[in-house]
Amino acid sequence: MNQFNQNNKITFDIEVDSLVKKFKEFIAVNGVSFKVNSGEIFGLLGPNGAGKTTTIKMLTTLIEPTSGKARVANYDIKNNKSNVRKNIGIVFQDPSLDDKLTGKENLIFHGMLYNLENKLMLKRISEVLKLVELEDKANILVENYSGGMKRRLEIARGLMHQPKVIFLDEPTVGLDPQTRRKIWDYIIELNKKHKTTIILTTHYIEEADFLCNRVAFVDHGKIVALDTPEKLKNKMGGDIISLKIDFPTNKDIFTKIKWIKNVKIINDVIELTVDDGEKKMLDVLDIAKKNNIKVNSVNLRKPSLEDVFIKITGKGIREETGSFKDKMRMIHGRIR
Repeated sequence: MNQFNQNNKITFDIEVDSLVKKFKEFIAVNGVSFKVNSGEIFGLLGPNGAGKTTTIKMLTTLIEPTSGKARVANYDIKNNKSNVRKNIGIVFQDPSLDDKLTGKENLIFHGMLYNLENKLMLKRISEVLKLVELEDKANILVENYSGGMKRRLEIARGLMHQPKVIFLDEPTVGLDPQTRRKIWDYIIELNKKHKTTIILTTHYIEEADFLCNRVAFVDHGKIVALDTPEKLKNKMGGDIISLKIDFPTNKDIFTKIKWIKNVKIINDVIELTVDDGEKKMLDVLDIAKKNNIKVNSVNLRKPSLEDVFIKITGKGIREETGSFKDKMRMIHGRIR
């Protein structure tokens, strides 16, 4: 995991205090508070509809908060929107490039919006295209780009004006695993080379674990946990032994064992949280045998962020909540 610099005096590029966003009677973001250190990669992790994108939209001044306050790059998001926008870059969740322009023309247009002087603009275009490895595709129409190339160009565009903070909203959604990993590499290089503060939203467990210095779990508009990925995983308090069985069984068989910390049954799989999983595996199999539980396979693994999320919220992170979009459709008739 990439580590941000920690000085004696910590500076914050993002400070959020009790931020709320309501859409009529529906509360999309419910009093979130957090701080992002300068030079940190910070993740908002949660299922679709949890309130991650709405939070990002408030911090980037795209929508007004209902209540609460926040500062981005040391500027208030309500009273100093112009300076906030000057100091941030955004990669939106949905594609926002002009397909009828070339890659370079898209970057020129962006540079003009930020009033970059021509010489500096061309220098920055060369630099950002090199970073995302699109130098040889600069003069090709974007409509002929692959999905991964478009995402890389959007990242390049967000860096054109050298922002202090960059927001990445689901930066790898819909991409194949190989392209996703390449995007991760660009994000880490950006953070290390330019010390850019990055805040990203994601529902990919492995993305948050790999990229982020700290992760906030977001569920139903609230932050329900916030720490480093390692410390969050340590909250599970042990290893996980998974048993694939032939038929459902009573979990009390395992909950009565004192050294088994947690028991979860999903269809035909029993997951047991224990200390020293390698040593306890034979004991677990012995318990199953004595209780006539036929075990088809056994697996030992370290806990993941998803295990922690399930423990805290009671549901999987990839489950579609649906509630946010359903309620927003009722209010507005249509929402992406």
